[in-house]
Amino acid sequence: MKILVTGGAGFIGSHVADRMLTAGHEVLIADDLSTGRERNLPSRAAFTRLDIRSPAFEEYVLRERPEAVCHLAAQIDVRRSVADPLLDAGINVLGSLRLAKAAAQAGCRQIIFSSTGGAIYGEQDVFPAGEEHPCRPVSPYGASKLCAEAMLGYFARTGGPALTCLRYANVYGPRQDPHGEAGVVAIFCGRLLQGQAPTIYGDGGQTRDFVYVGDVAEANLRALERGRDGVFNIGTGLETEVNTIARLLIEASGFQGAARYAPGKPGEQRRSVIDPGRAGRELGWRPTVPLAEGLRRTLEFFRGLEAG
Repeated sequence: MKILVTGGAGFIGSHVADRMLTAGHEVLIADDLSTGRERNLPSRAAFTRLDIRSPAFEEYVLRERPEAVCHLAAQIDVRRSVADPLLDAGINVLGSLRLAKAAAQAGCRQIIFSSTGGAIYGEQDVFPAGEEHPCRPVSPYGASKLCAEAMLGYFARTGGPALTCLRYANVYGPRQDPHGEAGVVAIFCGRLLQGQAPTIYGDGGQTRDFVYVGDVAEANLRALERGRDGVFNIGTGLETEVNTIARLLIEASGFQGAARYAPGKPGEQRRSVIDPGRAGRELGWRPTVPLAEGLRRTLEFFRGLEAG
């Protein structure tokens, strides 16, 4: 099958592209390289540098006529979305709308949309949160993802591509940016390999659902193969404290010291964890990489970059 991966030079997108290629699919990648890296691009994928907000992107989709799209191109920084909500909405909402319109015109059969479970539910009433939990995003980022789901859903209901929304927990793993704001695991790895203590904001008791990027890539393949409409949480259902992440990475890195603490950041959610049961039942997907093993693989990847 001919599959377009938007944002395929990025952290998660490049892993999705890799997985689709190993499954025997033809892969096209569109990415503007604003946050993605050319070194992440699989050699067997056909890459075109494009911004999903541009008319040229729409023309590209109409010309290439992909059978399915894994849509990962996005503005993913929560803090940046607060500082510049217009930029966030321009990419996450209007860019997704342009994709949906072009994909419908090109005869695309399915869009697999990378949404967010960590930000879309907001402060949770139950732990873990299922897909029926009220969506109360507390950031423009979470709101823009929810809006994009609705926009893509409109096209799915009016003759466009079928829509599968994958709501990710906190994804971590190789290729994540250790200098950005989106991933505490990558940031901790970057500091530890420079011989610096990781910084924990607040008391470190805040929890997240950490899911390994390889498992997330597998979820995209399962969604493609099963062709299922609907919304699916992609996480582990397990809460892990930031303190635990720091401790495990300090032990794995051999760093001689402890984490340092700084004042907490305003508006940060205290607890976040999602229920992946529906994905297990309907997609046949379950997370397979235990946290300690995933952290070890991630640290070794960044260690290899430092050595190279």
